[in-house]
Amino acid sequence: MAGLNVGSLGEYIREQRRNAQYSLRQLAEAAGVSNPYLSQIERGLRRPSAEILQQIAKALRISAETLYVQAGILDEREEGDREVRTAIMADPAINDRQKRVLIEIYEAFRKENTQDGGVRDERGAADGTVNGKAGRAVTDHLDPEE
Repeated sequence: MAGLNVGSLGEYIREQRRNAQYSLRQLAEAAGVSNPYLSQIERGLRRPSAEILQQIAKALRISAETLYVQAGILDEREEGDREVRTAIMADPAINDRQKRVLIEIYEAFRKENTQDGGVRDERGAADGTVNGKAGRAVTDHLDPEE
């Protein structure tokens, strides 16, 4: 995943807000965030969570994925890949760390399948373990204490 460029994200949100003809106060209310917090995001002083970006996107009537890409949370990808990433980032039942881990695992599986020349029908071993490097990536991230 790319790093977050907070300044350009804020500029992008400001531009979208102006295009939608919203005042800062109107967008803050529509997105369910405080006016000062939205102002800090637009000025590049705050790093919003994926959930806040989703709320802002909904209020602006743009896709949350657009803001995720702008924020550097997601890279621009092919259609199916984007849908998976967008679904992960939009899930309110998991936290930001868990979302990052799921995306990392997803990327590892895609990379492994690309290197191997395509998707294989690999099943886990009899003891329920997962095969391959990407499978090990799954177990590496499953720390019950986090």
